[in-house]
Parts: sequence; structure tokens; C-alpha cells
Amino acid sequence: MLERVKTALVDSFVGAIALGWLFAQGVMRFVGSLIEPMQRWITQQQFWRANHVNSAMPGLSLELALTQLLMSGLLLLIAFGLLRWLYYPAAEKQDEGDEQEPEQSS
Repeated sequence: MLERVKTALVDSFVGAIALGWLFAQGVMRFVGSLIEPMQRWITQQQFWRANHVNSAMPGLSLELALTQLLMSGLLLLIAFGLLRWLYYPAAEKQDEGDEQEPEQSS
């Protein structure tokens, strides 16, 4: 049954589209994990300066980046697993009896 699903995904290009989407989401989440904490920090800095809040200057929060990195890793792991399953089948082992004996030259 899995072979029929695999054949349908490869032949209809749905698998390729799904792989492209997963890889794109993984890369976008990774880039977002690098950019979003800096963006939030800059916004907080501007708010702090504009309102002259009597508290300490806001620091850089890495909690958001960590969740984005974990999600990115999970998406890329799923994409690589699907890529391997659909397009790089495991090498089939030959039976021991089917091995060809090397020819000896006399």
C-alpha cells in the first residue's frame, strides 16, 4: 500500500510540490528565527526612547528565536525524510546465493 502512495506522489508531482513547500517553510522559519528577535529588540528600543519609560532598557529575547529554530529543524527533518523516501530508495541487498563469483584468469 505504501508503494502505491509513493508512486502516486511521485507520478503526480504532489510529492515534489510538498517537498518544495516544506523546504521553503523550513528556510523561512530559520531566517525568521535570526531576524525576528532583532526586529523586536529594535522596536522595543524605539518605544523605550520615545516614551522615556523609567525602567531598564529592554534586552534581546532569544525565546522566540529558539522556538522558530526548533520548528525549522522539524520541518527540514520531515522534508529530508520525505525526499529520501520518495526519490532515493534504499539499495536492495543481494541474496548471498545470487552473488557472482569473480572470474579467475588462467
